[in-house]
Amino acid sequence: MEVIIRHLESKDIEQVKNLYAGKNAYSGTLQLPLPSLDAWNRRLSDLPAGVHSLVAEKEGVIVGQLGFEVCQNARRRHVASFGMAVHDDYQKQGIGSQLLSEIIDLAENWLNVQRIELTVYTDNHSAIALYEKHGFVIEGESVNYAFRNGCYVNVYQMARVKK
Repeated sequence: MEVIIRHLESKDIEQVKNLYAGKNAYSGTLQLPLPSLDAWNRRLSDLPAGVHSLVAEKEGVIVGQLGFEVCQNARRRHVASFGMAVHDDYQKQGIGSQLLSEIIDLAENWLNVQRIELTVYTDNHSAIALYEKHGFVIEGESVNYAFRNGCYVNVYQMARVKK
């Protein structure tokens, strides 16, 4: 069945919360286990200027989400960053690639974004491969960036610059 990539709607918030309740999703992002629906409602109900939230929908189920923020500082309005997750049960099906392709198109062809930045855990090899496939390069490493499952973990700083 086809995956539809679209902007988040209020009816999607509970399913996005459920997506981030998956162990792979919260372990691969800065989210915490046991997400609260109230917190996700507050977070996604009224997105500020420059913030976009895309979802991947398959047969009526939200199977992926990507949050994208364009910098509002006048000197960095050409820069954006994002975070994303794919539902634990739908990984390795190209959904992350579809989300990433859509946001790159939106950023570079409609929002005039020249540089897209992200952080990714250094042990998240499949995500790193996905980002590299889409033109992102590792620019550096941050040591002890986040606390996950009882210990500190490093991240790579990655970016894609429009040519």
